[in-house]
Amino acid sequence: MDFGSLTGLALAAVAVFGGQAIEGGEIGFFLQPAAIVIVVLGTLAAVLLHNPFGVFLRGMRMAAWAFRPPASDARESVRKLAGWAHIARQEGVLALERQLEFVADPYLRNGLQLLVDATEPDKLREAMEIHINTLEGREYQAARIWEAAGGYAPTLGIIGAVMGLIQVMENLSEPHMLGPGIAVAFVSTLYGVGLANLVFLPLANKLKILIARRGHEREMLCEGLVGIARGENPRLIEQRMQNYL
Repeated sequence: MDFGSLTGLALAAVAVFGGQAIEGGEIGFFLQPAAIVIVVLGTLAAVLLHNPFGVFLRGMRMAAWAFRPPASDARESVRKLAGWAHIARQEGVLALERQLEFVADPYLRNGLQLLVDATEPDKLREAMEIHINTLEGREYQAARIWEAAGGYAPTLGIIGAVMGLIQVMENLSEPHMLGPGIAVAFVSTLYGVGLANLVFLPLANKLKILIARRGHEREMLCEGLVGIARGENPRLIEQRMQNYL
């Protein structure tokens, strides 16, 4: 669990609602159904139009990474590949085939399979780097849906504000109708700007950091497997991988 993300959301809520309370306003002022519909559904519609549906779904699922990052144990991976290097040095690369059933990570399993198939080191590195670029490209594309949401939300907030002001202008002769229209106008803008800067854009950047970290770890694994393919000293392979940590 990433407590930094939870703390950030909690502080954002305290900043907004606490500031409202300090100013003497009511928390219920923020509960404007019309503003919620305009900003949230409008942003959702824009993001869906902006991205293929598969990318949108992947990005929605990836949002959970901000609170529960993908499991990763780079130090354990270093120990595992160092062990494989010893096996390959003593028994040959083909002896690593029995390790395949114990590897859950598709990227590492694919690399190990190439290694067992006696792929040349340069070809192995090329194949794994293409795999890294493909995976990172797919993940970055999905993370950008939140960046897109951060761009559209303030604009939808302005649309909500204009709609609220239109309602105000249409009911100038009825003073009791002015309050709801003004409330929708200001709260829509608040929703749009607040969601963009306190949720969507920070979430997008958090996902990019996690994706970069995963890419760095994959590069480390690639370096280890290429070292095994070259028949390098297991201690040297382990040391080189340690430098990535």
